Amino acid sequence: MSELIVVNISDVKVAPNPSIFVTYALGSCVGICLYDPIVKSAGLAHIMLPSHPDEKPSSQIFRYADTCLPESVKLMEKFGCMRSRMTAKIAGGAKMFKVASDSAFGNIGQRNIEAVKKTLASLHIKILAEDTGADYGRTVYFNSQTGKMTVKSFAKGIKVF
Repeated sequence: MSELIVVNISDVKVAPNPSIFVTYALGSCVGICLYDPIVKSAGLAHIMLPSHPDEKPSSQIFRYADTCLPESVKLMEKFGCMRSRMTAKIAGGAKMFKVASDSAFGNIGQRNIEAVKKTLASLHIKILAEDTGADYGRTVYFNSQTGKMTVKSFAKGIKVF
């Protein structure tokens, strides 16, 4: 069995087959599993916020959906992946905080999900599976050998996509 490749918050890792990735503690953050089924190379990103602020053009690009995903695709292409074959599976984007109004802060998980979907659509990458929203945290494992995303949570147990 391969050693786990740990993806931290505001991070992305890409590796050839065989690889197993993990990212812990997805609350309002979203984990994005990218995969090329022909070369079986994979990537996992852990984004924290929907869009990169214009006033800081080069800071923390992996923190934001709109800048992390294009860079993740470029990294995968260096491993021989082709964007036209890439697919995605996503998890996270929970509403972790109860707030009096439906403010932007309280709804950051939903905004992250929307930004991930919009960015993947602009990159022409199809989402094959998702486990998003609700009000609980998740840990995501992604296996490049099988292309399967496993989502673990205390609230819902283990789901495999």
